[in-house]
Amino acid sequence: MKKLIELGNLYASKSDWKDFALVKFCLFSMGLLVGVNAPKKHQKTITVLSVLVFAGTYVPLMSKLLRIAAEKEK
Repeated sequence: MKKLIELGNLYASKSDWKDFALVKFCLFSMGLLVGVNAPKKHQKTITVLSVLVFAGTYVPLMSKLLRIAAEKEK
């Protein structure tokens, strides 16, 4: 596991915003495929979990972005 984390850190240090955008599009597409192929009886649960994960990741990412933007303005 430690080697995977080191590899992820190395990848992040050698990447720019375009690489991360591609990763996000890839993950978004994978999520759509999972959602579309889910049985009807599980779609509500998957939707709720997706909203929770989205909110749990989007809020910290945007707060960090706004913090960095505010520091840059100073």
